[in-house]
Amino acid sequence: MKMNEYIIDFPNQLKNALDIGEKTFFSKPNQKINSVVICGLGGSGIGGTIANDVLSSVIKIPVFINKDYEIPKFVTKNTLVVSVSYSGNTEETLHAIKECERINSEISCICSGGKLYEIAKENNYNFIKIPSGSPPRAMFAYSFLFILFTLHKYDLINTAFIEEVRSSIELIENESKNMVLEAQKIAKFMHKKTPVIYTASSFEGVGIRMRQQINENSKMLCWHNVVPEMNHNELLGWRINTKDLAVVFLRNMIDHQRTQARIEINKEVILKHTNKIIEVWSKGGSMIENVLYHIHLGDWVSWFLSVKNNVDAIEIDVINYLKNELAKIK
Repeated sequence: MKMNEYIIDFPNQLKNALDIGEKTFFSKPNQKINSVVICGLGGSGIGGTIANDVLSSVIKIPVFINKDYEIPKFVTKNTLVVSVSYSGNTEETLHAIKECERINSEISCICSGGKLYEIAKENNYNFIKIPSGSPPRAMFAYSFLFILFTLHKYDLINTAFIEEVRSSIELIENESKNMVLEAQKIAKFMHKKTPVIYTASSFEGVGIRMRQQINENSKMLCWHNVVPEMNHNELLGWRINTKDLAVVFLRNMIDHQRTQARIEINKEVILKHTNKIIEVWSKGGSMIENVLYHIHLGDWVSWFLSVKNNVDAIEIDVINYLKNELAKIK
């Protein structure tokens, strides 16, 4: 499949992920869970980042996103560790799992196979299997929803997210033609520029997702930041070397009122140094709808940029080179 075919299939992936998640059985832990660590990187890790954004106002225990070999010192046997690796062979995640096993943490796995799948089967860990054979970043629907289902099956969140996802599917299907047209305009705006993506702090995950998709699919550098944090530092950087930047504000009606005000002032400041600013407003009545709308639109933007840049959106040769070189180091 080409990357645009995966993007077209996004609503169906959400439907399939809901079906798999609802049918999956988990055994209950013996210990009380008082914290959550989600381990995952890259296309496998972004689901955890966005799940954390969505759950921050819902879940009543701390959730930490771990994107490294080491695990935080607060991890104990009462920590639920959700290990996400599409291939099942991500070395950072596998290393972190060994540390968690030593502590006797509660471990749950999300993967399509590989070593992580073997570990889950050998140790009788709870796990949900993702369909195999695709680029990890194209399987976001599964990693994101399987994390939510995992937390639900440990009685840490309720099932409200399921209906919100169903509403998101309907929204995306109804808006699909308009989203493609808008994505084409945004890609044209970004082409031959360095994109700068700004979001509200509570939606940082969608900014990260768009940046990563532009990096991987479009083969372009890109950066993101969040409001209000960037108001305390980056805003001062809008003076020098600004002519080749294209600014995108990803906005939502549910963003904090003061954040909305800050963004308006930010636009005034930035417009003094570039006229390359656009706003992209999400649609939908819930945070999950807003998030999935932005993600689907951003994925389309990255595809149209890949076409304009005449690059293969699927290809990841330099990442494979890095992995092969690391494999030589014992």
